[in-house]
Amino acid sequence: MQNKTNPRTAAARILQRVIYQGESLSPALKDTDDPLVRDLCYGSLRWHEPLSALLNELLSRQLKKKDKDVECLIRVGLYQIIYQKTPDHAAVAETVNALKGLKKVWAKKLVNAVLRNYLREQEKLQGKIQQQQAAKYAFPQWLINKIKHAWRANWQEILEQSNQRAPMTLRVNLVRLGREQYLNKLAQAGIKATAVDGIETAVMLDQPCNVHELPGFDEGQVSVQDGAAQLATILLDCKDNMTVLDACAAPGGKTGHILESAKNLELIAIDNSEKRLQRIKQNLSRLKLNARVICADARDTEEYAQDVLFDRILLDAPCSATGVIRRHPDIKVLRRKTDIAELQKLQAEMLHALWGKLKPGGVLLYATCSILPEENEKQLEAFVKSYGDAKILAIDGANGAQNLGRQIFPGENGMDGFYFAKLQKRQKK
Repeated sequence: MQNKTNPRTAAARILQRVIYQGESLSPALKDTDDPLVRDLCYGSLRWHEPLSALLNELLSRQLKKKDKDVECLIRVGLYQIIYQKTPDHAAVAETVNALKGLKKVWAKKLVNAVLRNYLREQEKLQGKIQQQQAAKYAFPQWLINKIKHAWRANWQEILEQSNQRAPMTLRVNLVRLGREQYLNKLAQAGIKATAVDGIETAVMLDQPCNVHELPGFDEGQVSVQDGAAQLATILLDCKDNMTVLDACAAPGGKTGHILESAKNLELIAIDNSEKRLQRIKQNLSRLKLNARVICADARDTEEYAQDVLFDRILLDAPCSATGVIRRHPDIKVLRRKTDIAELQKLQAEMLHALWGKLKPGGVLLYATCSILPEENEKQLEAFVKSYGDAKILAIDGANGAQNLGRQIFPGENGMDGFYFAKLQKRQKK
């Protein structure tokens, strides 16, 4: 019988890959289905800043690059003690024991001493690190500064909500059955859920569960999709027989929803990653829906739409993803301040390229999962100034400057942070 890897050992190795090698958490976790490993990784990254501040206090010197797995194991131990409320003795013993799997038994004394020092001095240490804004709010300082500058009235709430665990929200395929019908199916399966106000397709579970436990999931009756992401298709407002482009379509949640929203759509879904395209194809296969799925850069419109103009274009633009940190806490570690200007440039290039592929009278929906105005309303403000044929359409609940779209904050109505702006191309006179 094969020995199972200690979950703490596995978590330490994954954290090392994310924190010190720059790998995203989702692919780093793809080979594990152990819920404890996932929780240790997500939690240690969610509270990365306070854990880092504590390590600075507890370690007399930085560990060598080759021993950063030991440092990551200490992070796991501290996370268990502080946030999981694991009994002290068990947390220390299990963390020290996990060194065997790392083949770093020489570090037993070090790990034991660091964790026991924390337990002895925790009140003093916590008091000290809470003086640092990054540790207090569990966010990198540069990002706190940006959010504080952008949203002076509610920046603290935005940070607090971004540190919560995200709920599991479903999209009911209304072509197959009504939302109330599906809520009844969930109730019969013993799964508690409620309808999401203002989004006719959305259902929020009281507790997350495995997708294959969801009635009708494998048959395409329901998909997992955040409420804000579901708004994209609702705002796009496709009509039967339209020609539609879903730019930056992976993993395909919005692609499926668009095809569910109207009949006989001619839909092209593009993404620049062949690997991510497979996710779109898998999603469409489960939903028994069809689209032309093409690997292409959205800016190279002649590559995928040489003789085509679209009635509707969804540009779910690459962005800082600062609105979905509660789902992807590794963003706090991986995102850099310098990334924002590069993303702004890419977003502008995509907007300019895709505008040329929109029919007069057609609608382009610009969407990001960002809460930073420079990627959102400021981006749209600059675009509208450049294009006299671009008309901003009103969105219910719009709260941007000059009604330049709608900014949803993390946790608002249970949703992720998202931004939408709806542009119509004026008809030529």
